[in-house]
Amino acid sequence: MNREVSSPSVAPVCVIIPCYRCRDTIAEAVASVAEQTMAPAQVLLVDDFSNDGTLEMLHFVSASYPRGWIEIVALPDNGGPSRARNAGWHRARQEYLAFLDADDTWCPTKIELQMKALRDDPEIALLAHRMQVRDRQLPAPPSPVSAQTTIVPRRRLLLSNPFPTASVVLRRDLPFRFNERFRRVEDFLLWGQIGFSGFRCAKLDQTLAYWHKANYGAGGLSQDLAAMHKAGREVRLELLRQGLVTLPEHLFARTFGLARKARQRLIAAMRRWRADGATS
Repeated sequence: MNREVSSPSVAPVCVIIPCYRCRDTIAEAVASVAEQTMAPAQVLLVDDFSNDGTLEMLHFVSASYPRGWIEIVALPDNGGPSRARNAGWHRARQEYLAFLDADDTWCPTKIELQMKALRDDPEIALLAHRMQVRDRQLPAPPSPVSAQTTIVPRRRLLLSNPFPTASVVLRRDLPFRFNERFRRVEDFLLWGQIGFSGFRCAKLDQTLAYWHKANYGAGGLSQDLAAMHKAGREVRLELLRQGLVTLPEHLFARTFGLARKARQRLIAAMRRWRADGATS
């Protein structure tokens, strides 16, 4: 029996979800898309050669919704999240793209509030919002019904990534793609290319999506802080090579990055200490 998509109105949005060994979480992620008060017109599940039963789960999930709403793309080998998102981008048919990771979820009003902001300011090329970490077992808080839009200035992009991937809606016709050489911080490189090229970027002041694991010291790619920071340095150098930031801007961003690295190491150490204390 097919599940209904809850919204009577449809947004010109294609949702791209890269899927890699996510058979235990993908149903919840897709359910959060289906529960939108303004439903996206297209959903693409891109299997990055999981080879563990994930692809079969994607077909099972797809069959639970109206025919044609979810499309499945099966890649022939594993290429990482950048390649998976680009494969979805290539097949998208809507005016806007939204990104969701297979272990994250959205609040029901996310797309509705973002589309309202985009209607109010059509010059916005990239629109994000806040995200928080939330335990899957806890009940979701009430979904926001309004949000304020703030334009993100160029200098803010020098400090850190202000746009969590699962929060971003952007124009499909932008002349950029995810750099497939990068498997870490690949999203920040793309956002930097967009923002430093002069396109209008903005952020809503409400939390409209959730991570279900901590960003640092909690498993997955983010656990390897040394590799993450190395990738961050490579992204800043790539933006410098492309002429999108000046040398003084690059040096400022590098200095700030070193300070952020020390802070994140401290956060990871505190989490390990608390975990060890809880088990002792």
